[in-house]
Amino acid sequence: MFRVLRHSSRAAKSLVQGQKVLSNKTCLRAFSVSRQMKSDLTVTYDLASGEKYTVKCKEGENLLDVAINNDLDIDGFGACEGTLACSTCHLIFKQEDFDSIDEVATDEELDMLDLAFGLTDTSRLGCQVCMTKALDGLTVKVPEGINDQR
Repeated sequence: MFRVLRHSSRAAKSLVQGQKVLSNKTCLRAFSVSRQMKSDLTVTYDLASGEKYTVKCKEGENLLDVAINNDLDIDGFGACEGTLACSTCHLIFKQEDFDSIDEVATDEELDMLDLAFGLTDTSRLGCQVCMTKALDGLTVKVPEGINDQR
């Protein structure tokens, strides 16, 4: 965030570190927000092997980033690093959780899902689903195999 400060031309010439000159009379100074983001949402990844990982995440994080940020050992998961170029972050949702997802799948996501292993009516790519308070406590099933068509 920036705060715009107006100065006389003399004051604008003697800027302190952390300010950026826009003109001879205007400068920007960065300031921080002291509000800390809380990790108050949880998601459980249910692997085909029977292992379950319940991890914390932040609102707005996508499910691929949640898995990566929590160092989950899911073989081949997220091979394209969230660029929507594969289907390796394919996840299967319960119907009620699937209905709670805010964003509708795009044509590009649906094209990638067509290539996914074990596709279901409640499948989505983890890189395209962002956590919201409505999804708190979510459990997602990770299919037993991947189909990397990159």
